Amino acid sequence: MNTVTLGVDTEDAVSARFVAAMKGEPQGAFITFATPELLLQTLTQMRWEILKKMTGAGRLSLREVARRVGRDVRRVSDDVHALLDVGVLERCDDGSIEFPYDAVHVDFTFQAEAA
Repeated sequence: MNTVTLGVDTEDAVSARFVAAMKGEPQGAFITFATPELLLQTLTQMRWEILKKMTGAGRLSLREVARRVGRDVRRVSDDVHALLDVGVLERCDDGSIEFPYDAVHVDFTFQAEAA
């Protein structure tokens, strides 16, 4: 199964994964955000719905994505472009869009703030 992990991580952790990957150690697919707030701000409820409908679906036109989520093409376009801008979705050579994963794992931790 082709799974992507959406998560929150430090630059050091991302760099460590990159170094390990360069040594040939498999890392899997990651889409990383700097903070939990940024992840939640980017992946709104409507955008999660788009990802759910696109997971495992292959290349889709914008109109097909809108049809699958039951929303207006213009509004879906705004959300799709936001997801393209942060690298969650990919634009294909033929103009279609793709979320090239069969599953999504979300991983981040909240910690107590220092007093």
